[in-house]
Amino acid sequence: MAKDLFSNQAALYAQYRPVYPVELYDFILQHITNPQQAWDCATGNGQAAVELARYFEKVMATDISEKQLQQAIPNDRITYAVSTAEQTPFPDNSFDCITVAQAYHWFQFEAFGKEVQRIARPGAIVAIWGYSLIVGEDEALNTLIQSFYRDTVGAYWDKERRYIDEHYTKVPFPYEPLPSKEFRINVQWHRQQLIGYFNTWSSVQHFIKAHQYNPVDELATVIANLWPDDSIKSFYFPLFLKLGRVVK
Repeated sequence: MAKDLFSNQAALYAQYRPVYPVELYDFILQHITNPQQAWDCATGNGQAAVELARYFEKVMATDISEKQLQQAIPNDRITYAVSTAEQTPFPDNSFDCITVAQAYHWFQFEAFGKEVQRIARPGAIVAIWGYSLIVGEDEALNTLIQSFYRDTVGAYWDKERRYIDEHYTKVPFPYEPLPSKEFRINVQWHRQQLIGYFNTWSSVQHFIKAHQYNPVDELATVIANLWPDDSIKSFYFPLFLKLGRVVK
C-alpha cells in the first residue's frame, strides 16, 4: 500500500499545490483514440481528475486518504472513492487511460503494475508525472529555498523522494514507451502563497513531529527580509512525464 502522508495537511494541499498545465493533458490525449473511461490514481483533491473529466465520459478517481477526497471538487463525470493503488474494486479491462500525478513514487511498483495490467483495456495509455523543486526569478530566494530543501528538512524526506529528484528516470515502468517531453508549471505568487506551499511538504510534517515546531516559520521570516512587500513574483516547477501503452 502507498503511504498516506498528506491527510493531516489536506486543506493546505488543496489550497497551495500548483495546477498542472493544460498542455500536459493535451499531449497525453494525443495518444488516446477512445476517451471513454479514465482512472486517476492517488487523485488527492481531484486536481487532475477534474481536467480529465473535460475529455473522458467517466473518470474514476481514487486515493487512500479520505481527508484528501473531502477536499475534491464535485463533478458529474467523476466518481471519487477510497482505494489503494495496488488493489482496486474495478472490473477487468475497464480503462482507456490511467494517470498518476505526483504520487507514483509512493507506490509498490510491482503490485501496481499487475493491477494496471488487469484493469486497463488493451492499448490503454498510462501517464505518470511529477514536478521537482520550485524555481524563482530571484537567485537569492532560490538559494534560500534550495538550502531549506536540502539542509533544513533534507533528512526528513522519505526515501522515495529521490525518485522525484531523479525525474522518474529510475522507477519501474513496464509499458510500451511512448515519446514524452518536459513541461513547466508556471505560477504567479504572493509571498504567503509560497509559504503555504512549503507547509504542504511531507518533510516539513516529519520535522514538526520530531521537533515540535514548524521550520517554515523561521524560513518565512528570512523570506520576508528578501521579499518585504506584497508584490507578486514568478516561479515555475519543472514537470516531467512518463508515457506508455499497456500491451496485452
